[in-house]
Amino acid sequence: MSVAFRRESDEEHLEPKFEVPIPPGPNLVTAQGLVRIRARIAELESELPTLTEDADRNSAKRDLRYWRARLATAQVQPAPTGELVAFGCQVRFVLAGKHRTIEIVGHDEAEPARDRLAFTAPLARAMMDAQVGEFVDFNGKEEAIEIVSIAPLNAE
Repeated sequence: MSVAFRRESDEEHLEPKFEVPIPPGPNLVTAQGLVRIRARIAELESELPTLTEDADRNSAKRDLRYWRARLATAQVQPAPTGELVAFGCQVRFVLAGKHRTIEIVGHDEAEPARDRLAFTAPLARAMMDAQVGEFVDFNGKEEAIEIVSIAPLNAE
């Protein structure tokens, strides 16, 4: 029989499992973000002994390595004053005639569908250091965004 038709095991044909990618740059977090990281680690640590399938255990171990790395590199940012758009702020603004509100948070806290953007997102970066009433450029357009209000995020 030709070697081309032989198969030693199903394992050699499985897709490789890679580590969960860690976003580049500093791991800035809010105080609430740090609480969430610790809670996720505790959840995974308590779940791990209950998992019986190897694939599930390996997946949980991989996730646990990610969250432990994020905890080890977390840099809790001081609460902003609300005078300027900064990390940890809620910003109300007008873009293309529409009023919107976003929260600027760390990568692991970001949920774009819930208007929680990472501080590295283009929209968040465009508004950084702006003040209420200021117009900022965005997406190649001058004065595309008007900052309406800025407030520090409340602890959840």
